[in-house]
Amino acid sequence: MPTPPPTGPLVTRNTVAAQLGRLGVETGEILLVHSSLSSLGWVNGGAVAVVQGILDVLGRSGTLVVPTQTGDQSDPAVWGDPPVPGEWWDRIRATMPPYDPLITPSRGVGVLPETVRTWPGAVRSAHPQTSFAALGRHAKEITDGHARDCRLGELSPLARLERLGARVLLLGAGYGACTSFHLAEYRIPAPHVEVGRPAPGGGWETVVEVSITSDRFDELGHDFERDRPVVRGKVGAADVRLFPVADAVAYARRWLPLHRPRAEDFPPPPRLSGRRSP
Repeated sequence: MPTPPPTGPLVTRNTVAAQLGRLGVETGEILLVHSSLSSLGWVNGGAVAVVQGILDVLGRSGTLVVPTQTGDQSDPAVWGDPPVPGEWWDRIRATMPPYDPLITPSRGVGVLPETVRTWPGAVRSAHPQTSFAALGRHAKEITDGHARDCRLGELSPLARLERLGARVLLLGAGYGACTSFHLAEYRIPAPHVEVGRPAPGGGWETVVEVSITSDRFDELGHDFERDRPVVRGKVGAADVRLFPVADAVAYARRWLPLHRPRAEDFPPPPRLSGRRSP
């Protein structure tokens, strides 16, 4: 049976730039983009055309930032999608290649972030699990100094994006993908967890981190959009939302303790940063 023709709409580089411009994306601004390429329609040129369109509207003085997370740089004991047999865990830990910002591919964040990561001139932050890649004027300022024990907190690109007045662009993605809400988790009482991953010089390390989760972020986003100014529109067939990082963080900081409390009745575990196993 022949493959049916695409239903469209037909989206081009110019379509992306023009429609983002009409939504209010400005030349020279800093944009943190969460995206779903498939939601746009039939894109002539795929992710490359979308990145080109975004860069066209931002101009040479603008900055494009995307999450380039690598959740597989983690302890196989906690993997669930899919899990791996327990008898493999020790060997996986012993042989997992450590994170390298130049070559480790992003995972689970879509094709557009991976396209940005490999774009000429792109820079990427150093955190082995929650890195960001950036292109443009402020790219190095945003990505430098991402602490290895601060996934999405004060020593991550999110805090710099907040300070620099960046805006979030949800391009076909929902609020469940909004990493800015995670910065609020570092500013309210939250559990801590031990996070395992390959150490830079070999072996295995475990660090203590704030426990982060996107649970109920869709509800949080619904209330945020109801109560705060959020630009809404379309690029191709994709629903688009545009709002300041700082607004999202401030709203989440008030909302999360009321609607998703995560109080502990025990102290956080001792810091284990740098602990390695052979």
